[in-house]
Amino acid sequence: MLEKLKKTPDPLSILSALADPIIVVDEEGYVPYANPAGEEFFSSSVKVLRKTKLEQLVPFGSPIINLVDQVRKYKDRISEYGVDLGTPKTGSKNVNIQVSSMYDKNLVVVQIEERSMASKMDRQLTHRGAARSVTAMAAMLAHEVKNPLSGIRGSAQLLEMNASDGDRALTRLICDETDRICAIVDRMEAFSDDRPIERDAVNIHEVLEHVRMIARNGFGKKVNFIEQYDPSLPYVYGNRDQLIQVLLNLVKNACESVPEDSGEITLTTAYKPGVRLAVPGSKGRVQLPLEVGVKDNGPGISEELLPHIFDPFVTTKTGGSGLGLALVAKIVGDHGGIVEYDNSGKGGHFLIRLPVYHVAKQKDES
Repeated sequence: MLEKLKKTPDPLSILSALADPIIVVDEEGYVPYANPAGEEFFSSSVKVLRKTKLEQLVPFGSPIINLVDQVRKYKDRISEYGVDLGTPKTGSKNVNIQVSSMYDKNLVVVQIEERSMASKMDRQLTHRGAARSVTAMAAMLAHEVKNPLSGIRGSAQLLEMNASDGDRALTRLICDETDRICAIVDRMEAFSDDRPIERDAVNIHEVLEHVRMIARNGFGKKVNFIEQYDPSLPYVYGNRDQLIQVLLNLVKNACESVPEDSGEITLTTAYKPGVRLAVPGSKGRVQLPLEVGVKDNGPGISEELLPHIFDPFVTTKTGGSGLGLALVAKIVGDHGGIVEYDNSGKGGHFLIRLPVYHVAKQKDES
């Protein structure tokens, strides 16, 4: 046992090996420690940082100061996205930060995530706008395309009555193709519905079980489903039917991408306190502690396609419309949440973050 303890790596050497910048802030606001990535991030050596207060390293009024004070006061842990840490010395630095307390000492640890997650969130907000950008197009198509398509289909049916066997195949092709176009337009019409959604307390595990049962009895018969749930998860503040639509879409996509003979999909839920996101049109930041994941053992999504997967008409499937993930982004956005794709591991991995249902809030809104 003693021999094993002697071989335990030095904690500072572990921090030094991490690619993310990490700094420690003491009770007076100075920075007594920074790993090499932290030194590079702030363009200062540890010797200089030890004589420098945090407020001198970050822009004036940066929220990181308040976060550090809050964590020190409440011994809490907070994550925040899209924090501006750029200065004339360091240049543009829009990052995510995770602030946590060292419970045995009055020290605060700040971990900085450069662009990786921040870029995901930036893309997510862009995707939400992209999903809504097809609203006017959907309304126009519904009126300008579906009406003449009905006439074309009706004419093809009339011709079919007196057509030969060879011509009847062509008229049937016309009918099938007009039906396919109408189905695409119907899906696009969902984007034009900007009415506030009706939300209530939703048990996300019941939603996942409902989706799993549909999949197991249909398109996912040969897929092995694994459930990794947090049983203590509170209710989601959402619309049950729309959440089913979102997860059914993600699970169906996963089923279509996994190997036919060894397909595996993992459904996960977790509670991630402290996750906050700035939402366009709001000065505050919303809490999104509920995380729902759909992970598969398929090939995943290529790096080239990642920035556009939630954009309308982007698809890798033959014959796909490219509207499924765009609709997912819109519905999750309407819930005040976010959906993102995690490409840090193997296979495909979608994560949805949603707000918690609060009884007091519901009573105030009713």
